[in-house]
Amino acid sequence: MSETEKKESLHAGAVEIEKAMREYYPETDELVLRKLEGWGDLKFGLLMHWTPSSQWGIVESWSLCSEDEDWCKRKIDEYDEYKREYEKLKDTFNPVKFDPAKWAAAAGEAGMKYVVFTMKHHDGFCMYDSKYTDYKVTDPGCAYHTNPKANIAKEVFTAFREKGFMIGAYFSKPDWHSDYFWWRRFATPDRNANYEIKKHPERWRKFVEFTHNQIDEIMTDYGAIDILWLDGCWVRRYSERDLEEERKLVNYNMYRIQNQDIDMSAIARKSRVKQPGLIVVDRAVPGPEQNYLTPENQVPAATLPYPWETCMPMTPSWSYEPGLEYKPARTLVHLLVDIVAKGGNFLLNLAVTGEGDYEPEGYDRMKRIGAWMKVNGEAIYASHPVRPYKDGKTCLTQLKDGTTYAIYLAGEEETAMPATIPFTTYMIPLNATVEILGTGVKAVWKRTPGGCEVVIPEAIRGTPPCEYAWTLKIT
Repeated sequence: MSETEKKESLHAGAVEIEKAMREYYPETDELVLRKLEGWGDLKFGLLMHWTPSSQWGIVESWSLCSEDEDWCKRKIDEYDEYKREYEKLKDTFNPVKFDPAKWAAAAGEAGMKYVVFTMKHHDGFCMYDSKYTDYKVTDPGCAYHTNPKANIAKEVFTAFREKGFMIGAYFSKPDWHSDYFWWRRFATPDRNANYEIKKHPERWRKFVEFTHNQIDEIMTDYGAIDILWLDGCWVRRYSERDLEEERKLVNYNMYRIQNQDIDMSAIARKSRVKQPGLIVVDRAVPGPEQNYLTPENQVPAATLPYPWETCMPMTPSWSYEPGLEYKPARTLVHLLVDIVAKGGNFLLNLAVTGEGDYEPEGYDRMKRIGAWMKVNGEAIYASHPVRPYKDGKTCLTQLKDGTTYAIYLAGEEETAMPATIPFTTYMIPLNATVEILGTGVKAVWKRTPGGCEVVIPEAIRGTPPCEYAWTLKIT
């Protein structure tokens, strides 16, 4: 992709990951700092994207947007007809297989410790009983509204809380169903508000009020919420300098870039009255309301000096699309190890079908990751980075008590453990003992001209304690 293509592919309001990584505003609220520290110890979370468009098996929301992108083509050429048919999916949405207890059990077995559930995506459909719209799962026009579990988000949060999960609410700041955001008087050229806000400030004020009301009811009616995970970074306050910078990043003729301030500081302040210590994640918007950064589909090349989380789907899509290839379990385990060794958390997305369940491949990946975590979890949870972070094929983590773990990332061809695991930049401390997790076996290690190496006993090389990666515990 050329530099020009890269710029034109960025959306209005998008903050390049390199820029975002340079800007972090430390939190000062002691309750938030305490919760952030607890969140940082969890390391592994579950994200779920789910909207009525899962019935069609398409990318959620984005086909409503008039931006011409190959990954969100419409199945009907005429836009108005398409939008009507898309919004009518509410009527037939009937996820009869919805069983959040089953999901929570599978996620728990996978070793996940927190969940972020999509309460509202950009299309505006609420997976909860919002009082401020009829575009929701509990509306009498929705086929599922008579089901005892119709308030889907509440059911999800209850099931995951019972398993001890930290709870996160995903909420889209833009709302493409709201007449206060996409005014029906005008066409919808892109993802932004489709009218001149300076010219119609009263309409924007109504949208801001609508947004605050919806977030407030989430903070009020859905139990203890630990994370408010906000998407749609183009809905934000822009200074003139910000606008200038954004216009350099995007094709200005294609996007309506304007100040779309929803008063995030008030949202955070009011939300924390109801939910003390709430972590607020205003994604990709540098400022005090971005308590941790969320590189999307990326793993930073090195450690970062502030809290961060890589969010990534199991397939190429965030939403359910039939026939997509799932990342192999080996890849997912290696990603988790690499992210944690660099000090981050891994938020892994699993899409939900129109019937209300994961595909078998999703359950399979969670089961396989869980088998690995049962052996190696102590090297993951509550760990922090330790220099040099990675030595060849081996990643390093450390606990607060100084216990160090060296996690060897096995290649696809490596079904047996190697005879030795060498280190050239990390030096095992003198008098340290090295145990191979999952075996109870202590290994011999020795200095070498190039550094040091651990000798794996021949008796266990062919029968390693797990697949994908093997851990040395150094005490």
